[in-house]
Amino acid sequence: MKKAEIRKVYLEKKESLTETEVHSLSEKIFENFITEFDLKETQKVHCFLSIPEKGEVDTSLFLNFFFKNKIKVFVPKIVKGRLIALEITEETPLIENSWGIKEPAGTEDCGVKDFDFVVVPLLYADEMGNRVGYGKGFYDRFLSGISDKTLKVGVSFFPPETKVDDVSEFDVPLDYLVTPTNVLSFGGFTSKSTK
Repeated sequence: MKKAEIRKVYLEKKESLTETEVHSLSEKIFENFITEFDLKETQKVHCFLSIPEKGEVDTSLFLNFFFKNKIKVFVPKIVKGRLIALEITEETPLIENSWGIKEPAGTEDCGVKDFDFVVVPLLYADEMGNRVGYGKGFYDRFLSGISDKTLKVGVSFFPPETKVDDVSEFDVPLDYLVTPTNVLSFGGFTSKSTK
């Protein structure tokens, strides 16, 4: 299937989830994430801030864990048409922008390129780690500019079911996909089922 078709299908699937389902599935994804990855103090994690009204995976669970365990947290912000990274702490005030996304006030990129993990938002990812996002390309440009050693981890309510047919040379694939039942690896490692 082409990205536009996949986007339509998975937007509808996501919108059909209840608030309770989103919370419950997000908890399972979070548990699978912290079980799979060796998270340590002072590591650097770039993590998107979810929009609960859009039925996204609830990343507040991740952020609270990172803060509690002294892991450095960076979040995305779109400034002048590009995605930058800003470091935040538990005390950083977040302001809602015109799209209803909460974000920190700054506009200066932190300059960090060697994140340990980037938790990537998506609508869908296939069995090769090809991601279908919201179609703006912000994350592909951002991911292509960071360290090759950074693990790119997608989080999704849905398992891979169909191949993305129109992958372009600018698309940056994921290293891992975390779903409520599995952690899939696209780097030659074995996937772990948590069923």
